[in-house]
Amino acid sequence: MKKTYVLDTNVILYSPSAILSFGDNDVIIPEVVLEELDSFKKDKSDLGANARYTARLIDELRKQGKLNEGIDLENGGRLRVEMNQYDTEIPAFWSKEKADNRILQVCKGIKEQGEDVWLITKDIFLRIKADAVDINVEDYYEKFVPEYDNQYTGRIEVFVSPEKLQEFFSKKSIEADVLLEYNEELEEYTIPFLYTNQFLIIHSMENPKQTALARYDGKNVVPLYYKDSKPLGVVPRNVGQRFMLEALSIDSIKAPLVIIKGPAGTAKTLFSLAVGLQKILQESSEQYRRILICRPNVTMDEEIGFLPGTEQEKISPFMRPVFDNLEILVESDEKERYKNEKQLSDKIKDLFDRRIITTEAVAYLRGRSIVKNWVIIDEAQNLSPKQVKAIITRAGEGTKLILIGDPEQIDHPFLDKRSNGLCYASEKMKGSDLCYQVTLKYDECERSPLAFEGSKKL
Repeated sequence: MKKTYVLDTNVILYSPSAILSFGDNDVIIPEVVLEELDSFKKDKSDLGANARYTARLIDELRKQGKLNEGIDLENGGRLRVEMNQYDTEIPAFWSKEKADNRILQVCKGIKEQGEDVWLITKDIFLRIKADAVDINVEDYYEKFVPEYDNQYTGRIEVFVSPEKLQEFFSKKSIEADVLLEYNEELEEYTIPFLYTNQFLIIHSMENPKQTALARYDGKNVVPLYYKDSKPLGVVPRNVGQRFMLEALSIDSIKAPLVIIKGPAGTAKTLFSLAVGLQKILQESSEQYRRILICRPNVTMDEEIGFLPGTEQEKISPFMRPVFDNLEILVESDEKERYKNEKQLSDKIKDLFDRRIITTEAVAYLRGRSIVKNWVIIDEAQNLSPKQVKAIITRAGEGTKLILIGDPEQIDHPFLDKRSNGLCYASEKMKGSDLCYQVTLKYDECERSPLAFEGSKKL
C-alpha cells in the first residue's frame, strides 16, 4: 500500500533532500512547516543554508503544477503542500496555535480520509504525542551507522599459539592468518576479519595472561612503537591509552586522521594535547606550526557574533576543559601545580600569546586549507555527518586531524549515537590506510575513582 509521509520542519532543516527520499510514496509538507522554514531563511548557520536550499528546491518543483494539488517527483512519488484539515479534531487542551499540534492535526485529518499516514520527525516529544493520538511516526536519518554496541572500536582481542606469540616477540611480526578470535555465541574460535590499522591485544592460547599489544598494518601484525613513550611526562596507564598514544604519535604522513571515542575521564583531550605539545615544543622536526583546537559547542550552527570581545574572548568559555588539561601539562608536579595560580595561568597564557595553541569556532573552518597544524576537534560527537566531512576535507598537507568525543554525551537536538558525525566518520573511515582509531572503555577511566564509578554506573 502506498504511504503518505508528513515531514516535520526539523527533518528538512536536518536534511533538505529528505523531500526526495521516500521513493514512489506521497510526501506532504504542512503549510505551517513552510512558515517555520521561512523564519530560518536569513540565518547564517547550516540551518539557514538548508532552509534556503529547500526553498529553491520547492520553487523549482512548483513550476510543474500546483503545490496544493500535488506535483510528480522523479522517483515516482508526489509532493503536496497541505492547506486543509483545520476542522479535524485534536485534544481540546492542545493549542491550535502551536506548530507541532497543527502538524498532528494534518496527519490525523489525512488518516481519517483513508491514507496510510506516517509522520517523520526528529522531535522526540512530537513522536510521543503522535503515538498518543494513534499516528504512525518515525525518526529520520540521512546518514546513520549501526547501533553503538556494534560500531567499530579500532581494537580486538585475539589468540595465538605460544610459539607464534614468541615469534612475534622475536621477529617483531607475525602473519594475520594465525590469529583466532573467541566467538561467545558459537563458543568456539573463529578467524577474525581485520581492518587496516586495527589494534590488537594478542593472548597466548595456553596462558591468556601472556599478552602482546600490536597493530595490523594491512599485511602483517606488527608491534606498537610508542606505547611506552611519555609525552610531557604523561604516562599511559592502560591498554586503551597505549593504543591512543600510538595513533597520536605516528606522523601525519602515515596517520593524518585519528578518531578517539570513549567515556569521560579516559584522557582523550589530555593525550591529544600532550603529544601535540611534545612535537611542537620538544622535537626539532618543525613538523607542525601550531595546535588548533575547536569544539562544536561553538558550531557551524551557532552564532557567537553578539557576544562581546574578540574572537578568542568569545570562544574562551567553551574552551575551559582544554585549559584544565593544560594546567596538568604545563606543571607536571601535582604537589606544586596549584601553589601559585598566577604563575600557572601565565604559563598557559604564554602558549596562546606565542600562538603555539590557537582556538577557533568550527564555523570558521569553512573554506580553509589548514596546512601543518595539529588540529583537535573536541566533543566531536556533537558534529553532524555533513559537518565532519567539511572538517576532514579542510585538512591540508602535513596536518594531523584528531576527532575526539563521547557518543554517550550528545547535546545536539538532531543527533544520536547512530547519526552523529564522530561515529559516522569512525564507521566510514575504518580500514583506511590514513586513519587510526580506538574506542576507550569505561574501565579505562583514569580521572578519579569517582569519575570511573560515575561513567560506569550513571
